[in-house]
Amino acid sequence: MAKSDQSFPKIVIFDLDYTLWPCWCDTHISPPVSRSKSENAIVDRYGSQMAFYKDVPEILAHLKQNGIKVAAASRTCAPVLDVAKKMLSLLHVGGTRAIDLFDVLEIYPGSKITHFNFIQKQTGIEYHDMLFFDDETRNKEVEHRLGVKFMFVTEGVTWNLYHQAIEEWRDHKKHRKSSSK
Repeated sequence: MAKSDQSFPKIVIFDLDYTLWPCWCDTHISPPVSRSKSENAIVDRYGSQMAFYKDVPEILAHLKQNGIKVAAASRTCAPVLDVAKKMLSLLHVGGTRAIDLFDVLEIYPGSKITHFNFIQKQTGIEYHDMLFFDDETRNKEVEHRLGVKFMFVTEGVTWNLYHQAIEEWRDHKKHRKSSSK
């Protein structure tokens, strides 16, 4: 009986806007932002609240508990670059600031290829050992050009999508190994 593959990517990378939270932080959030007193959310200058998509905190915790590195690769525009980091600092996963769960933050305008080149240099992790969640299909270029497994997100990262992505990453890995023989 064949043993099933239980391997995981060495790093999981997330876009931020419409992947981890339901907004574009550079256009939908008006600084300054603060932590909501009633729930794990942030509040902007006008009282609008924003939080992670429902499953995101548990997924981030699961990754860290299993020793998997976490990164962000976002084209969020300057000068609100600090808004994304501030939001990650104010949102919590368990008792930990979300920003403290990220090993690498590549948050600036430009190509996702550039983001991934820096992530690879900072971590030493090969592209084929990376899994990337993003809500923009144009960013699938990281899969075609670098070999990163890309997962398209339509309504935030969910447990179902996460499990599907892990299985697809394993298949991607298996096919890469068999084609190299």
